[in-house]
Amino acid sequence: MPNPFNDQIIEEFRANKGRMSGAFEGARLILLTTTGARTGTPHTTPVGYLPDGGDRILVIASAGGSPRHPDWYRNLLAHPRVTVESGAFTYEARAEVLAGGERDGAFARAVEADPGWAAYQEKTDRVIPVVALHEVAQSGPPNINADSFGEAIKVVHDAFRRELAQIRKEMNAGTSTLGAQLRVNCLTFCQGLHNHHTGEDLGMFPLLADRHPKAAPAIARLREEHEKIAALVEDLRGAVTAEDTDRDTARAEVERLTRELEAHLTYEEEQLIPLFDAGA
Repeated sequence: MPNPFNDQIIEEFRANKGRMSGAFEGARLILLTTTGARTGTPHTTPVGYLPDGGDRILVIASAGGSPRHPDWYRNLLAHPRVTVESGAFTYEARAEVLAGGERDGAFARAVEADPGWAAYQEKTDRVIPVVALHEVAQSGPPNINADSFGEAIKVVHDAFRRELAQIRKEMNAGTSTLGAQLRVNCLTFCQGLHNHHTGEDLGMFPLLADRHPKAAPAIARLREEHEKIAALVEDLRGAVTAEDTDRDTARAEVERLTRELEAHLTYEEEQLIPLFDAGA
């Protein structure tokens, strides 16, 4: 059945490449498309998620503490292959319901980050499921939600900006300790940024250097900035993986990375987007 509230969220999410306003501003949100357990038709639902490192994210079938599992959860039990829209990317994923200690550990991390999950569990007798969505590897470049190469750069950069802003917000909240989920959020961001810059160094920059020789100085600068940012990423990794690191230490590393990365992303957009737009 149509759901006007969800439809409005979906429309805004797609129109703004994952950037939301109002109650969902800054929230980690995906659009999850499942196949109906009974009907076999696709159904798209906005769902909050938790970073989990590597090639997977976690979603929690809370349904606000309802006594019944949400429809999307029953659908993926019947059809574990799903589609995920993250704002910047669209990809296929394999759903895995976590069990036992793995489920309990993931849910405890979620509760530590947001006590609202515990409130939902207290409202219902069912054990709220935690589901891992494993990205299915594909050949070729990722499916970026953009109509041009220039727009793709901005869309991906803005996704990094939103996530870094959310991490900074989390760093400024709570106690002096560094929670488990916040550590995971930082490490997931670091890995994603490393992968992105590696892809640019090996793929995009050589292509641009070949087609636009006059851009060589800008590309050389961008490569140098990648090296500086990689060092800052390693510093942040070290801070959040050390057992005795406090929040202030980690926050300082996040701020150092933010300053360098913001300047880098802005310069890259100024230099490269016109080249791609001219080529189009």
